[in-house]
Amino acid sequence: QVTLVESGGGLVQAGGSLRLSCVASGGTFSRYAMGWFRQAPGKEREFVAGIIRGGGSTPYADSVRGRFTISRDNAKNTVYLQMNSLKPEDTAIYYCYAHQITGYTYWGQGTQVTVSS
Repeated sequence: QVTLVESGGGLVQAGGSLRLSCVASGGTFSRYAMGWFRQAPGKEREFVAGIIRGGGSTPYADSVRGRFTISRDNAKNTVYLQMNSLKPEDTAIYYCYAHQITGYTYWGQGTQVTVSS
């Protein structure tokens, strides 16, 4: 059983930055592909960014590419999402995930990001 705990969300003005963190416990962190989804009010959950076990591949949603950067520190069991040049449309609850090669995915409880115009 893997537990994921996100932090770093908050209220920021448009153009500002935030860094989200997700700490994993209860599993072998380096075995999981990690990443972030988000869900805005009234919308479906959407993929934001991912990072494979070794960190070499980092796909991004088109809407965040060039502004967000995902990284991981396997020694700290932590995945990060650096978010720059934030826009009001980035407002959402951001969820961390850990994906096993077997196909099972664990989810965190989410952290709220609000970007004011």
